[in-house]
This record gives sequence, C-alpha cells and structure tokens, in this order.
Amino acid sequence: MTMDVGMTLPVMEPDVDPALLREWAERIDAGPYGSLCFGERIAFDNPDILTLLGAVAAWTSRVRLSATVVVPQLHDPVHLAKALATADRLCGGRLSVGLGVGGREEDYAAVGADWGTRTMAGLAERAAVLRRVWAGENLTGATRPVGPRPHRPNGPELLVGTLGQRTTQHAARWADGLAGMTLGADVDETAALFDVARAAWADAGRPAPRLTTSFWFALAEASDDPRAQVHAHLRHYMNWLPVELVDALAPTAGFAGTLAELDELLDRFAEIGTDEVQLIPTGGDPRQVDLVADLVAGRLSRRA
Repeated sequence: MTMDVGMTLPVMEPDVDPALLREWAERIDAGPYGSLCFGERIAFDNPDILTLLGAVAAWTSRVRLSATVVVPQLHDPVHLAKALATADRLCGGRLSVGLGVGGREEDYAAVGADWGTRTMAGLAERAAVLRRVWAGENLTGATRPVGPRPHRPNGPELLVGTLGQRTTQHAARWADGLAGMTLGADVDETAALFDVARAAWADAGRPAPRLTTSFWFALAEASDDPRAQVHAHLRHYMNWLPVELVDALAPTAGFAGTLAELDELLDRFAEIGTDEVQLIPTGGDPRQVDLVADLVAGRLSRRA
C-alpha cells in the first residue's frame, strides 16, 4: 500500500490573505497530494474553519478536504452537522473530519462554551449527533429534519484528533480512524499509538482504522534557516503557552531539513503502516507546495 502525503494550508501564519490561501489550495489540488488540510482555532487570527471549507470546495476539484481538527464542543452540534453536510455536498463527497476536544481554554471562553464538556464522552455524544442528523433523523422537533443530507449516504468519515492512547482507545467505539499528530516527527511514538488504535478497533469489532499523523515542517530548499522558521512559527502559533516552554520545544519540534531527509523520514512513516502523513507548513511561501509535490511524485513513480 502506498502512503499518501497531505499538505496543510498556512492558516496559522500571520497576515495570510485569501489570495495566498487560494494559490496554496490550487497548487495542492494540482499536485499528487492525498489531502488538503487545515484546523480550527477561535481566539486567534486564522480563518473560520467552516467558512473556509466552502471556499476550498470551490477552489479544488480532486483532493480530499481534511478538517483537522474540529472541536464540536465549540459549536451547536445540529448546526455543525448542517455545515459539514453542506461542505460535503459542495465538494462532492471529498470531506474528512477530525474531531477533538481541543486544548485551549481560551477558545472555549471566546464562544461561551463550557470547559467542563471537554471529555471523551462528550466528544462521542456529539459525534453521534452528527451521524444522526446526517441519517435524516429529526432531532429538533421541527416540521422537517435538518438538512441537507451529505453527499455520501453515511456522511464524511470521522477521525479522532488526538495524541493520546486513552483517547484513541475510547474513540474506537465511534471513529473511523485517527487524525494524529507527533510534536517531534517521532516515528516510534507514532507506531506505538497506531498499535493501540489497531488493537482498540479490533476489540470493538470495527473495521481497521484509517491511520494518519501530522507534523510541522520547514525545508532547507525554501528557507535560509529551516529550524529558525519552525521556531518563529511556534512562537506565533503557540501563543497561549509560556514563551520559555515554546523555546524549549522548538529545537526538536517537527522536521527541519532537506527534501532528501524528508523523503527518508516519510519512508519510515510508511514502514509503520501510516495511511497518510499530513505536513504542516511553518511559513507561507507557496514554493513549499511544489517542492514537496515533486518529492511525492518521485515517491509514487518509484513505487509504480
């Protein structure tokens, strides 16, 4: 099996304008990528995830659209189901949704959400509401059920967005797989989490889970100092943490190196059975999309 490579839009970079996002989206769609990805924050200057889904559905025609991750506790679940079903119809069934509880109390506070609902049971309940709405159940008592129905009969795939083993085990009851992340691009750590997921899904009598992971990256071919690029990105993105903690994480966070070194790292992730690695840029230069696209094309040709 060939491992897919996804590319994340630079939505967490400062002052990213719509034209740049569209350029990235169109380049990703034109390349050999498996997914176009982006995540959610509220108390930040990134685009709203649900609004952006509509835009990228119009800007692309081929690539899977991966919302990684949506925090359902920040939304009314019926309205969220409607928005995601709309996005799935707009993109012709290309939508994949990662669900997670989030780790920033300020995001909950910004929308008046209850931090106490940040539980695995609460996440499972909200996933169930999404699927019931998508199945056409009338949960509101209105004259008609909330629509539209998704493009696919069962709706978009739902992955659990987590780094933790206990969360992974709990999600085997409802998720279709794992939308993981590794802070240090750590293959062994990821392999251990994948093993937990495989066992949990098997114990639950579920089909084998879809296994994805992601990490930050910066390329020597597009940056004079890729490690400094990662560090600057984390200083901006991880603004809710003490600067000292971010500075301690930065020297080993993600990947900073050459395309050849990235190719070797992707080989190692493929060896542990990863279905897709989703790369998270730490800069807005669109050359990164084309550089990695050439790398992915070369990997595909070697395996053809």
